[in-house]
Amino acid sequence: MMATSHLPSPTMQPQIELTPPDISRYQHGNSGVDFVHVLDSGLAGPNVMIQALTHGNELCGAIALDWLFQQDLTPKAGKLILSFANVEAYRRFDPADPNASRCVDEDLNRVWDDATLNGTRDSLELRRARAMRPFVDAADLLLDIHSMQDACRPLMVCGLLDKGAAFARQLGMPGDLLIDTGHPSGLRMRDRGGFGDPDSAKNALLIECGQHWEAASADVAIDSVVRFLRLTGIVDAAWAEQRLRLPLPERQHLIRVNEAITALSGDFRFRFPVRGLDVIPKAGTVFAQDGDTIFKTAYDNTVLVMPTQKHGKPGNTMVRLGRFED
Repeated sequence: MMATSHLPSPTMQPQIELTPPDISRYQHGNSGVDFVHVLDSGLAGPNVMIQALTHGNELCGAIALDWLFQQDLTPKAGKLILSFANVEAYRRFDPADPNASRCVDEDLNRVWDDATLNGTRDSLELRRARAMRPFVDAADLLLDIHSMQDACRPLMVCGLLDKGAAFARQLGMPGDLLIDTGHPSGLRMRDRGGFGDPDSAKNALLIECGQHWEAASADVAIDSVVRFLRLTGIVDAAWAEQRLRLPLPERQHLIRVNEAITALSGDFRFRFPVRGLDVIPKAGTVFAQDGDTIFKTAYDNTVLVMPTQKHGKPGNTMVRLGRFED
């Protein structure tokens, strides 16, 4: 029998509880690239980057950066880079069809390898990534703010390396941490360059703040920003304490993914209702099917990480499989 969290049925269309903020005021900054701002303390310190709207329908990141700009922040050390990424997709957000604005031409979070960025292929997302590349490459520490298609408690994607999980433990939130296998369809921003190098001091976190349009995801996003700014030395403890909204989890749990299940066709489907971070107790349990291909768990207590209920396209990641290590 499945061990599940008490969440709405995944077949229900989530309500749109968030209002997309008007970010047009942030188009022209001081960086020379639209919707990218660099706040320089004038003092030695790390280059810290916070990114929102990697996907245009993930509203909580836009809300968090809009909130941060209203704090009139001056970094106490180093530089702070604030970026709204896929603004063109965000501009197309329609509550009547909220999934349509995830991207325009392709997924902005699958194009960050040098071969793709330096290649001849063109798309709106590639042009945006090429414009943002100098800021990403200059960043020592990165927080990339995301949300999820289906209801799930917040999750920190720590990349492929243990150094990401150690960084998330320093942050103290959220309760569930993920070391995964990356994406077969392309390199994420959080895995680019030194972020994905075990010998580099650079580090990155990608937080999934909850379901795309639930109100709670905005509070998680803002809290992650405040705690990240404190951890990286951009603000002091007093500034952060005045602005925190949520308590820390009593404990953080690490999930290590060892397999990503990708769609072979448009006929991929789960064999029973699933939710993010469900645990399947028994090895050998059939949990999905794609045409004549059957997918079974290979070990006891398999964790389903970010299963998607959308119809798959060949190559799309439909679910990741892992284990709680602690």
